[in-house]
Amino acid sequence: MSLPLSDYEKRKQISVRGLAGVENVSDLKKNFNRHLHFTLVKDRNVATPRDYYFALAHTVRDHLVGRWIRTQQYYYEKDPKRIYYLSLEFYMGRTLQNTMVNLGLQNACDEATYQLGLDMEELQEIEEDAGLGNGGLGRLAACFLDSMATLGLAAYGYGIRYEFGIFNQKISGGWQVEEADDWLRYGNPWEKARPEYMIPVHFYGHVDHGPDGTKWVDTQVILALPYDTPVPGYRNNTVNTMRLWSARAPNEFNLKDFNVGGYIQAVLDRNLAENISRVLYPNDNFFEGKELRLKQEYFTVAATLQDIIRRFKSSKFGSRDPVRTSFDAFPDKVAIQLNDTHPSLAIPELMRVLVDIEKLDWDKAWDITVRTCAYTNHTVLPEALERWPVHLLETLLPRHLEIIYEINQRFLDKVNAMFPGDFDRLRRMSLVEEGSIKRINMAHLCIVGSHAINGVARIHSDIIKKSVFKDFYEFEPHKFQNKTNGITPRRWLVLCNPGLAEVIAERIGDEYISNLDHLKKLLAYVDDEGFIRDVAKIKQENKLKFAAYLEKEYKVKINLNSLFDVQVKRIHEYKRQLLNCLHVITLYNRIKKEPNQHFVPRTVMIGGKAAPGYHMAKMIIKLVTAIGDVINNDPVIGDRLKMIFLENYRVSLAEKVIPAADLSEQISTAGTEASGTGNMKFMLNGALTIGTMDGANVEMAEEAGEENLFIFGMRVEDVEEMDRKGYCAKGYYDRIPELRQVIDQLSSGFFSPKQPQLFKDIVNMLMNNDRFKVFADYEAYIKCQENVSALYKNTKEWTKKVIKNIANSGKFSSDRTIAQYAREIWGVEPTHHKIPAPDDPRE
Repeated sequence: MSLPLSDYEKRKQISVRGLAGVENVSDLKKNFNRHLHFTLVKDRNVATPRDYYFALAHTVRDHLVGRWIRTQQYYYEKDPKRIYYLSLEFYMGRTLQNTMVNLGLQNACDEATYQLGLDMEELQEIEEDAGLGNGGLGRLAACFLDSMATLGLAAYGYGIRYEFGIFNQKISGGWQVEEADDWLRYGNPWEKARPEYMIPVHFYGHVDHGPDGTKWVDTQVILALPYDTPVPGYRNNTVNTMRLWSARAPNEFNLKDFNVGGYIQAVLDRNLAENISRVLYPNDNFFEGKELRLKQEYFTVAATLQDIIRRFKSSKFGSRDPVRTSFDAFPDKVAIQLNDTHPSLAIPELMRVLVDIEKLDWDKAWDITVRTCAYTNHTVLPEALERWPVHLLETLLPRHLEIIYEINQRFLDKVNAMFPGDFDRLRRMSLVEEGSIKRINMAHLCIVGSHAINGVARIHSDIIKKSVFKDFYEFEPHKFQNKTNGITPRRWLVLCNPGLAEVIAERIGDEYISNLDHLKKLLAYVDDEGFIRDVAKIKQENKLKFAAYLEKEYKVKINLNSLFDVQVKRIHEYKRQLLNCLHVITLYNRIKKEPNQHFVPRTVMIGGKAAPGYHMAKMIIKLVTAIGDVINNDPVIGDRLKMIFLENYRVSLAEKVIPAADLSEQISTAGTEASGTGNMKFMLNGALTIGTMDGANVEMAEEAGEENLFIFGMRVEDVEEMDRKGYCAKGYYDRIPELRQVIDQLSSGFFSPKQPQLFKDIVNMLMNNDRFKVFADYEAYIKCQENVSALYKNTKEWTKKVIKNIANSGKFSSDRTIAQYAREIWGVEPTHHKIPAPDDPRE
């Protein structure tokens, strides 16, 4: 009986982590020690774990720099069409391990740190997450950057370098408490400030219409300072750039005007300007019309467009002299993708630059703008759509408001020509919404100003065409497309689940890492005893590791034989964490009723952040913790049922929990989750899905076979039917005894004995104004969960379904998604061509 291998020994055997050549390892050790020496030589002689992390980060970064420079040189020489992905969020997580994976350095670094007496995993835990996003939309942008680099596209991510990212979530007395995320406190080894590319951005002022054109004057200027982060492709020597803007006050800020000895105050007021890049707005799927947010949106767009145009005009590497003077070729050299409506001001801003500054006539400028821009819609929830008050735009961006009015007038003229006299259609389609507060509908602006509009899963793209933007689809059907979301298999398999990545590679080779469709080859192993055993064993090891992590961090003990039932995502009523809670209470009541019956043990984990101003979401977190307090301390229940709230869910925690999950909860009301991407991560990592026919779940069921997922509940048609007839929660309450018991327990304070009224808002919402129809799917959900438990008893049959899911998850690679954007929207062809490495001779 040999001793179980240490994590280090285990990692050593994993081929997908790259080769640990002797030369490589001794070079890495040498460079590590050099970096460590220069870190310490300053003022300390004892190294801390953080010093070791920074030394390793800088050592790995050294391997990026040559490739980064060479990639950018290569683009300048070849002058390909460039792709600009504009997003107010990039939810990147940690960078160290991802860089090692993509450069093939993981085993070499592992060996080097081991020989130096250090533990690689410990060092990786020191890195802060770059939490510059809220959830799906921001994480999608991060996966897309990885895929664009891997597919050899000349792509750039543009956004804001928030000083404070998504808040850290603490749970105190069962309630969410927010803490500022000071992620830059110790410095960021992965970014490089580029002050030489600083750009002025204008706000306020007024518009002069003179004989020599239109001028926007008397503006307040804020400087945009770019910070560049390298984005390596998977082992193809391509390193692209993510450029994030930071706001800086100009040195003459507040000093030139009224400063009657107000020098100190003037310098202190610089903070007001620099607040633009201070903090990420923490709302997911909700619009908050604050002036600071509008400033953030315009700041991103204005700085980015100036940068794009500068790069378009100068063609050869290292030159900043304008070479191109004609904009005719602009749409052939530039593609701008708008990640939701947040960067929608790119449309009027590009028009302003072309018309007011470059002196193009309107029609030419409009043709260029539309052919350049494309828009991705991320949600159909009305409360999430951006509708900016006209009075805000009037003050902050007076010229842009004029341009929007002009765009609207010309657009409505065209609609009127096609549908003469249909005034209601004109009202519905207008960019300007009349009402007590006049507003600009930014989604309408994006549709009118883009040549392509896409949803993010087939069902979502269909809903857009037949309801939300039906009028626009009827007017310009050719603009509408679908691009089903995907995830990068580098971070979401190779990095987070090396054990699974390796048993797959042992069977089918490692080509699948950059061509995920190859996973189909695993279908040949569905009945292979050895493979079934390996997959089940890896899952058990991942569960053990995660259980150990939970015990260390949260002092909770977990039954490793229990089914790990996981729902991790932002807390929102439409995602129906409440439905999950009702199931858990129902399970609790059943065990209490028949304590001697056999129950399949479960550990239910719910994690996610609630927007700080979202009362109901915060109540849901409190409910989860309250249910846990009762169930987890009931001796009758024992270890048959546990409920845990996973605190501070973020990218780095997702990388731990997803590989350990048995069951993935994707239970939004049909027609509300545009796509979902967590669903794909669980599928790829060997969990089975319980879900509604919503978002990408529909396509997952299509790929793997509906019989290999646990699909339940109303379809979109059923929900629409119920909206017509009216949803009556009381009917379900009266008819279903188990549901009534659960609701009565919530009402009576069973889970909050010290505050019996605590959950009255939740009960009231569920009974009287539940937009998301939780009760309507309760019975089907409970029944479906019984099927889950029944199958889980049969490890072999369960694991076969797992293998079928993994084998059919290839479609959900973001490489496939990006290849479709490239060909069908941007008009460029992905390439698997490898740029020569820095030490290779040039072609």
